[in-house]
Amino acid sequence: MPWVREALAKQNALVLQGRNGEPREPRCWETGTPAFHLNPGVMNIIQTPKEVALFLVGRVRHIWMNVPHSANPKPSWYGESVGHYEGDTLVVDTIGFNDKTHVDSYRTPHTDKLHVAERFRLIDSGNTLEVAFTVEDPGAFYQPWSGTRNRHRVVNRNATIPQFDCPEANDDYYGLGLEPIPTAEGKDF
Repeated sequence: MPWVREALAKQNALVLQGRNGEPREPRCWETGTPAFHLNPGVMNIIQTPKEVALFLVGRVRHIWMNVPHSANPKPSWYGESVGHYEGDTLVVDTIGFNDKTHVDSYRTPHTDKLHVAERFRLIDSGNTLEVAFTVEDPGAFYQPWSGTRNRHRVVNRNATIPQFDCPEANDDYYGLGLEPIPTAEGKDF
């Protein structure tokens, strides 16, 4: 949509000035979905009968299994994800996003009408996790678009989830106009 092109043009102008060209993730902001899949870090997956939790470099995303969406999901960074299995494929449907994230590392914005459908499946004899996703947002894009992200199995012999302290040493030391590190206005719970 025109407003998305304008937002990207403003972002590109900042980049050409040497200012504010990084994705929001290095500044400790949540990435949202599908941008979550762009992080090259190790992703750990924990599955229970009621939930699949995706841990990725200090971030966690919850997928609630075999339940419908809430009647009015509270807008959030990762939206409300519900999933079920179709054979060996985990099918995830996510709605209820806020409009504070981007759909990619180029800072492409979206509205709170964003809808992301994902299909997770193991390929390559179980050594690769394929994540195919489709993005719909009639307020930002003229038509749905899709992508695929593959992750390769890594053996973590220590069976630990790496820790990540984002705010540490993350100030705008050189005055580049970096986006500030997010802070909460109040308690979330």
